[in-house]
Amino acid sequence: MFITPELFTFFRELAENNDRAWFAENRSRYERYVKVPLLEFIRAFATPLHSLSPNYSAVPRVGGSLFRIYRDIRFSKDKSPFKTAAGIHFRHNAGKDAHAPGFYLHLEPDEVFAAIGIWGPRGPALRSIRQFIADHADEWTQILSDPAFTEVYHRNLATDALKRAPKGFDPNHPLIEDLKRKHFVAAAPLTESAVCSDDFPEHLYAVWNCGTDYMSYLTRAVNLPW
Repeated sequence: MFITPELFTFFRELAENNDRAWFAENRSRYERYVKVPLLEFIRAFATPLHSLSPNYSAVPRVGGSLFRIYRDIRFSKDKSPFKTAAGIHFRHNAGKDAHAPGFYLHLEPDEVFAAIGIWGPRGPALRSIRQFIADHADEWTQILSDPAFTEVYHRNLATDALKRAPKGFDPNHPLIEDLKRKHFVAAAPLTESAVCSDDFPEHLYAVWNCGTDYMSYLTRAVNLPW
């Protein structure tokens, strides 16, 4: 077991005491129940990840596959210094930031899920994805309608989209609603008890394995090897 109920207890209390003094007093709990076990999990998941795709990497360090706990508050009205969730992101080898294609695990009290895809792709990548969908519409439709996919990934993580068709695309294209999207991410809900179970690595592998066609499609859409 890598993830324990103590991780969620820590984040519940952090949400109620989101200040530097409280965190300093409880840093050892963060290290013991969040940072250390999640880095061990990332290290252990390298082999299963490679079997999903050899072009995605598990980097067992903070700022690598494990998101930092400190929030970037420079341009935010919310000045709470700490994130109240843990995030693991296995990015494509060619990706340098969170906007690269990736497999994502979100661990937050009452909000636990596994996700796949690309969040907020930059301009050229976004254009490339939209063009790829327009040019390979049948494959995209088949992936999204496959019961093996929809039974696991039955909710969309991001709903914000353009109000009009993106420039250069037919407003009457049958997939225009997908072409308007700004994010291409599918999410599979999990539970706290599931991620704290001994067989969670195997369960997570099975969840992500159901999304490999989706991931392969988006990876190829941004001209990267799957």
